[in-house]
Amino acid sequence: MPSITEKRETFRSLHESGCFALPNPWDIGSARYLQHLCFKALATTSAGFAFSHGLPDYAVPRDMMLEHIRELVEASDLPVNADFENGYADDLDSLAENVRLCVATGVAGLSIEDSTGDKERPLYEIDHATSRIEAARSAIGDAILVARTECFLVGRTDLDEVTRRLRAFADAGADCLYAPGVREREHIAVLVQAITPTPLNVLISSPGSLTMNDAAALGVRRVSVGGALARAAWGGLIRAATELAEQGTFGGFADAAEHGKLDQFFTEDAKLR
Repeated sequence: MPSITEKRETFRSLHESGCFALPNPWDIGSARYLQHLCFKALATTSAGFAFSHGLPDYAVPRDMMLEHIRELVEASDLPVNADFENGYADDLDSLAENVRLCVATGVAGLSIEDSTGDKERPLYEIDHATSRIEAARSAIGDAILVARTECFLVGRTDLDEVTRRLRAFADAGADCLYAPGVREREHIAVLVQAITPTPLNVLISSPGSLTMNDAAALGVRRVSVGGALARAAWGGLIRAATELAEQGTFGGFADAAEHGKLDQFFTEDAKLR
């Protein structure tokens, strides 16, 4: 098992060139299997974890999320980036303290959003949002700080506003920038050019025309999938269970992973720990 320092050094080097996939497990088993597939790093998903505990997204309390993050960090040899929502605080001192708690789990990086959680005013004003990134920077040490603007997710699709926020966050000390919801090639190209040399993370969580090669060609440094893998698993469960409940048939199990192969994988994987 690499040390925390080694994981952070590896993670930082991944942001220096090229483009890497950053899949999002939601529990120990999915993290171990993604490691088996030779991904270079992992990221938590707040939505995927929330759904696994019967909760909606953004309803997981801070301490429960910290324990989950620690669990995934300890389960994997890979660097782990934490989806730390808005840092579970509005004010700067509390945010900095929460970032320190997250860093103490051993993460190689964490993201902080400019989302308030208030539907009436979904985003922090840019000055306060930027001060929050500065506060996070002061507390994060040698881990990667990812600054997210949720503009696209709350209907603010003006690229000028998105780039203004991302540039401000970069100036405040963010190591990587992220605007979930950007999908169009031309929009991604604009963001990459606007924030260079700071790396850009792009979320691809549904089928579309973009591939990893496309993202790399656009200058994207890393691609995460958010809760998509967890939702894919839920999709299989929902289809199979709905067929059983409504028709009394079992066709939904046709695409299920084989018990024997899963059992063999986890038997062999446990020997490596």
